[in-house]
Amino acid sequence: MSENILNLSALQLDALREVGNVGAGNSATALSQIINRKIDMTVPQVAIMPLGDVPDVVGGPDAMVAGVYLRVFGPAPSSILFLLPRESAFYLVDMLMGREQGYTTSLSTMDESALMEIGNILAGAYLNSLSYFTKLTLLPSIPALAMDMAGAILSIILAQLGQMGDHALVIETEFTTETDGVKGHFFLIPDPGSLNTIMAAIGVKG
Repeated sequence: MSENILNLSALQLDALREVGNVGAGNSATALSQIINRKIDMTVPQVAIMPLGDVPDVVGGPDAMVAGVYLRVFGPAPSSILFLLPRESAFYLVDMLMGREQGYTTSLSTMDESALMEIGNILAGAYLNSLSYFTKLTLLPSIPALAMDMAGAILSIILAQLGQMGDHALVIETEFTTETDGVKGHFFLIPDPGSLNTIMAAIGVKG
């Protein structure tokens, strides 16, 4: 890559964390309106990591996860991957469908649609936040969903990406309701040159 993505300054990471915080707030509002129940979302950390390390963040390559994948089109083309541990995915589906927690043990077609809608909401909220800060028009594709081991999902995505990106911006996302919470991880995988475009548009130099 032309940019040294691993060497972002504290100021640059702070700017990206603020993008994540605004996106999380927008996502929480949208999800709360859908399920008519208060949801808080926080962004405990933002980091840059090699794509090969992504499975370790969610429990290792063999961890069973739900993954929602989208492409981002515009002046800073990227990919988005939202990964949830399987049990967290079931929790969110129960919450979204108004079921008792623990009801879902496998995903129906309707459940998959619900998870993709959550991915859509998150991607839209984060991209709107990024567009607000950068003034760049960034548009998501229709989401795709997979339930598999984290390593297998990443392998499929790497095959699709080819040489398009080799690092990810990780925005850890915590969903909290009145009683409990779940953690997901939102990965923005910029195409080569896209992170430079984003940081320049935000106006933060290293």
